[in-house]
Amino acid sequence: MKARSVLPLILMLNACVPASQPEVATRSFAPSQQSTLPAMKTFTGGTPATPVLSNNDLALDFIELSFQMESGRDLPVLTRFEGPISVRVTGAPPATLNHDLSRLIARLRSEARINIGYTTSPDANLTIQAVSRADIRRVLPQAACFVAPNVSSLSEYRKARRHPRTNWSLLKERTKIAIFLPNDASPQEVRDCLHEEVAQALGPLNDLYRLPDSVFNDDNVHTVLTGFDMLILRAYYDPALRSGMTRSQVASRLPAVLARIHPQGDVRQGRYATRTPRAWSMAIKTALGRSISATSRLQAAREAVRIATAMGWQDHRRAFAHYAMGRVLQASDPAAAQHQYVLSDRFYARTPGTSLHRAYVATQLSAFAISEGRGADALSLIHPHIATAQANENAALLSTLLLLRSEALDLQDRQTEARSVRLDSIGWARYGFGPDWAVRAKMREIASLNPRKG
Repeated sequence: MKARSVLPLILMLNACVPASQPEVATRSFAPSQQSTLPAMKTFTGGTPATPVLSNNDLALDFIELSFQMESGRDLPVLTRFEGPISVRVTGAPPATLNHDLSRLIARLRSEARINIGYTTSPDANLTIQAVSRADIRRVLPQAACFVAPNVSSLSEYRKARRHPRTNWSLLKERTKIAIFLPNDASPQEVRDCLHEEVAQALGPLNDLYRLPDSVFNDDNVHTVLTGFDMLILRAYYDPALRSGMTRSQVASRLPAVLARIHPQGDVRQGRYATRTPRAWSMAIKTALGRSISATSRLQAAREAVRIATAMGWQDHRRAFAHYAMGRVLQASDPAAAQHQYVLSDRFYARTPGTSLHRAYVATQLSAFAISEGRGADALSLIHPHIATAQANENAALLSTLLLLRSEALDLQDRQTEARSVRLDSIGWARYGFGPDWAVRAKMREIASLNPRKG
């Protein structure tokens, strides 16, 4: 999974990639510290709904996810764990990791029907090692976290990283995999790495831009495994499939698998979404890049919109192209950027499964409204999306929306409500952004939008 951009007002969390791929993501980390703020809030319940999709679409998505890597390299056979999967944690895990891992394992067992559980044995199938980001970057300088086959420690991977046994494309079956997570990042960053890397350790290694409701998507909007992701993993571990099967063998058995686990999909009409041209993907990557000139980013954003228009897209990919254009224009022409965000929201609204995407866009639109002193408009923009951020367990987004709501309430001379909402946001911000200084910086950043405080 490729790098994510840091969007204004929102920590757009970076994704992580299989260690054998050349493209790895970077994150901004902060050391942990004793907090003087109100208690951290954590997510405890809720299960994402399983989407009702066409089984024809699901089959196409499954094959493309499972038999190709992000780099475009084909995978010759399906590989997975055969039999019960044991998981252990080593290193120096942060305090929140065990809670988040327990919840993830419970979901994998109940939703994906995967036989997975804890162990303390050094022979665990899946080892999650919590180390410092410095340790990770000494091995992969641009990586935040990663997953590697046939090793169980960072030192072991360091010795074997160029050996054939750590090459995903040469695997015939998965028996031992390691995930390396940072222990000095915000709780949400650690959890997001956990979900994405466990998903890759267990199942597909590819990402598809055409998937709106999945962590297997380079737009990196979803960071917690969705109902779609659990359905894909359930199919991945269906008894009718096994490691070593070729693409054609899996394709021949997949219709029966999906008919059994997702019968409602047999009567659902397919969308048959077009594939995403590599030129569009590269344009998006350039437009949202960091060490790239403003001129190059603007050209790339225009190219992304041009390709999306030429392809006739009316879905989330067209929306994301406009969103990228808004990001590029934000500093130089805020009004033009807002127009792009409006277009982005309009196309997201036409695509099922994009409520979380719209919540991100709403932060941009409401921030602009607050900066213009339009508190009522900001409140209207924010209100529908707070529940979405909560349901998707995105504390960084949730705290951002609450902080924006607080400033909008202040503009409405509703100071008591504004203080209450701001206080509520802090517990979520501690999970989403981490140390006190990062939380306070986010609070100051959003407060500075308010013309009464600016």
